[in-house]
Amino acid sequence: MTDRDYVDLMNSTIVRSYESAAMPLLRVGGRVLSRLAPATAARVAARLFLTPPRHPRPPAEIALLERAHARPLFVGGRRLEMWKWGRGPAVLLVHGWGGRGTQLGAFVEPLVARGFSVVTFDAPGHGVAEPGLVTIPEMTAALRAVAATQRPLTGLIAHSVGATVATRALYEGLHADSVVLVAPAAELISPAAAFAQTLGLSRRVAELMRERIEQRVGKPWSAFDVATLAPALSAPLLVVHDREDGEVPWQHGRLVAHSWAGPADVLETQGLGHRRVLRDPGVVAAAVAFIASRVEAAIASVG
Repeated sequence: MTDRDYVDLMNSTIVRSYESAAMPLLRVGGRVLSRLAPATAARVAARLFLTPPRHPRPPAEIALLERAHARPLFVGGRRLEMWKWGRGPAVLLVHGWGGRGTQLGAFVEPLVARGFSVVTFDAPGHGVAEPGLVTIPEMTAALRAVAATQRPLTGLIAHSVGATVATRALYEGLHADSVVLVAPAAELISPAAAFAQTLGLSRRVAELMRERIEQRVGKPWSAFDVATLAPALSAPLLVVHDREDGEVPWQHGRLVAHSWAGPADVLETQGLGHRRVLRDPGVVAAAVAFIASRVEAAIASVG
């Protein structure tokens, strides 16, 4: 089985990200609503799919924000918060679905120590941003707005769905001298299918849900397939993926790297899962070294 074949299969581990104590009841409701009112079921499912979960910010992340320079930003009429640490060439940190910018906080001090400034933000519907439905194009617009305040952008580190957002932004013209994608999903059809299956939706309702979301964003799902966008991107890339990632199978990371037009390295870890990989000292050190090496290479080429 090739990486592409594996990614094309629905992996049952993706389903775990949607599980909760209330899920059995929701699943029964999804089955019933799919039979009795498929259009209503699709509308409800689309709203659920586009509403990111929100979690309290732990004390360590609060302490990190206390050392940052905060700045509000308005994108599409929605207020966002962005934070910056240090001085020097800018590195932008991008969180994933249901995450917060400070989830990537372990990268801040090592990058600042190497002479970089570090910027992050809470995307629309996430963290301290006002709640509500949010789409990947809206998250992409927010990323580009934040990046525009920091030009030129030396590095970009993005996690999970944040990697999809970052890749789409790069495809739309954002420039970054180096890119680190942590636990990237090569495509989004599989998570959407897993989401529908977990809710007990019929295949027809799942199709209607996808169609509603496509109508809302104005683009097909394929417009956000990282593996499809990657052949147009030339920035040096480091992909980090854990082989025990329970939400995005590690083969996605390999496929992204194989599809990338520019030079691409892969770091595969073991036992860190989908989120602890963001706090691992070895991963942090590798990402910081990767970004720093690209700056040093650029300076050497000029000299």
